[in-house]
Amino acid sequence: MKQTEFLNLVLPFKDKLFRLSKRLLVSTEEAEDATQEVLLKLWSKNSKMKEYKNVEAFAMTMTKNFCLDRLKSKQASNLKLVHSNYGDDTNSLQKNIEAKDSVNWVEIIMDELPEQQKMVLQLRDIEQYTFEEIEELLDMKPTAIRVALSRARKTVREKLTQKHNYGIA
Repeated sequence: MKQTEFLNLVLPFKDKLFRLSKRLLVSTEEAEDATQEVLLKLWSKNSKMKEYKNVEAFAMTMTKNFCLDRLKSKQASNLKLVHSNYGDDTNSLQKNIEAKDSVNWVEIIMDELPEQQKMVLQLRDIEQYTFEEIEELLDMKPTAIRVALSRARKTVREKLTQKHNYGIA
């Protein structure tokens, strides 16, 4: 495989590799290094590239494994420091109260929704049912489910925005 073919194949999903690395390694610099390492490994395997059914899936797996190995390695001592900087061990009373308040507001807003929207929102976003399961449970068409869900989310979002922006000019 020539360099241009390789680049045409790999460049479309390069950003996905970086985002996965960033999520696992936290540090932008470490994520850039990991992405570059994976791309180099892919280039070293370019003669076998046509054997892979899905090069993107293969690259994502390589990225995940590389990042996890990096976190486990001896070189990861500085990464542990970075990860510890992101931890929030001081879970303050203020944050707990704000979180409970937000949940209470969402519950109040959901109670005001039309019954169908309330049910769809509850089943999809809180109970994590699939659209197919909701379709069976509520005997609704997929389009109607999506419309009800969209309207419910929009109403909740608008009312929460009004609540949080109250008094702000």
